[in-house]
Amino acid sequence: MRSSPDPRQSHRRSDATREAILTAARERFAADGYERATIRAIAREARIDPSMVMRYYGNKEGLFAAAVAVDLELPDLRAVPRQDVGRALVTHFLDVWENNEELTALLRVAAASGAGAERMQGIFREQLLPATRQVCPDPEQVPARAALVAAQLLGLALTRYVLRITPAVDLHPEELVAWLAPTLQRYLTAPSP
Repeated sequence: MRSSPDPRQSHRRSDATREAILTAARERFAADGYERATIRAIAREARIDPSMVMRYYGNKEGLFAAAVAVDLELPDLRAVPRQDVGRALVTHFLDVWENNEELTALLRVAAASGAGAERMQGIFREQLLPATRQVCPDPEQVPARAALVAAQLLGLALTRYVLRITPAVDLHPEELVAWLAPTLQRYLTAPSP
């Protein structure tokens, strides 16, 4: 009599395959960048058939969104003088985004795919909401205020790092801080309009 396969063993193989794919993807994306990394190269490095990558992640965008772990390392805004939280956040944002191809690629993917958008929404929920909560005067307004901060910063990222609109690229980081800090300060700490 033939015994049926152990579903736990199949699940472990599936988990191991997924992890091999993600490890290979992280290495390829880091070495080649998003544009040049291919599903075939990632599959070859993971020692699996490319169809398995597609089976688990759907496409390159889905794989990238799953493989990229983004920690914005937002500052503890409670430790910043209240009148300086906008400046601190813009300065930190620019420090993180300048020359960070991974974040730029994630923004491109987020704008074009559901998996990328979900990844970006997760960053919003897990990182930006808690930072906003640290300084927002009204807890009920945290989501709206965090969304306004995200709109401002992602708009800058899109124009400066993805679309590379010349005036946005040409602005010196100090100029960007001077322009954007008061706006973020208002979003984070001002009384409700």
